[in-house]
Amino acid sequence: MQQQSRTISTNQTGIHQNLHKVVTRQLASVSQKPLSEHTEQAYQEAINWLGDWKGELILDSCCGVGESTVNIAQAHPNARVIGIDKSALRTDKHQAYASTLQNYLVLRADLNDFLRLLVLNKRKLTKHYLLYPNPYPKSAHLQRRWYATSALKDMVNLGGILEVRSNWQLYIQEFSAALAIANINSQCAIYENDQPITPFERKYWQSGQSSWQLLANL
Repeated sequence: MQQQSRTISTNQTGIHQNLHKVVTRQLASVSQKPLSEHTEQAYQEAINWLGDWKGELILDSCCGVGESTVNIAQAHPNARVIGIDKSALRTDKHQAYASTLQNYLVLRADLNDFLRLLVLNKRKLTKHYLLYPNPYPKSAHLQRRWYATSALKDMVNLGGILEVRSNWQLYIQEFSAALAIANINSQCAIYENDQPITPFERKYWQSGQSSWQLLANL
């Protein structure tokens, strides 16, 4: 029997009161954190795999077991797709979802560092997926949400179409508000499809929960 997914429980009643202050500070800051060695190795693996590729480049951030990466690669056969997740436990499970497609790669890496490396090496994305990241719904955990970290600045600098999905509407609303601080417009709406493309998406829909989507041209 499919386990039911719990709905989001939060002590926030609306957009976080500190969102503007935190996002403004992050957009103005320059990260001084040393890059992790395993992410530098993963980045080099990605560069070796890309070779002299000059076509469309898509990033599937927080890809988990990489089921979404495969589905994205199938939907974009003329692009190269890289899935990134910080957990070796999750990426090691990708074999169960792997396909014979040659246009995607799943890597274990720290996303903050991987995005920084892409920006430092002047890479650009055509599309960037961020599907069902951990929403950290407690108010005290605002700065763990992706749009309230230094990663937002790198996402913006990488360009392309950003697509975010979450089962927490407030997460999408705050992401949109954070992008607005960076002078980027976005569109938010309920997302529906016949087929889920990630394990979380499947679990949420089977539990009767809605998905919310943000689209932004960075």
